[in-house]
Amino acid sequence: MNVTIEAIHFNPDVRLEEFIQEKVSKLSQVADDIIKAEVFLSLERSQSVNYDSKVAKVRIEVPGGAIFAEKRSKSFEESIDTALEALRVQLLKRKEKQK
Repeated sequence: MNVTIEAIHFNPDVRLEEFIQEKVSKLSQVADDIIKAEVFLSLERSQSVNYDSKVAKVRIEVPGGAIFAEKRSKSFEESIDTALEALRVQLLKRKEKQK
């Protein structure tokens, strides 16, 4: 599976990129037909709270379409974890429908 990481307006740390690669590759345990994964990272200023939100958007291409999840939290690692968990659930539902 090809994993593309794009950070908008900043350069991600090498450890963050390795973390993302490792976590995304685990999705292949749920679905072995994943074509590619695109991860978009960005910082968004929250108006209600005085901290930056770390946003992770993950798009997985599978035969017949794409699956998408977007999550935000105080850290990129947490955002990635929750987005990939949402994608894992979607992939499991897709697998159930195919049976």
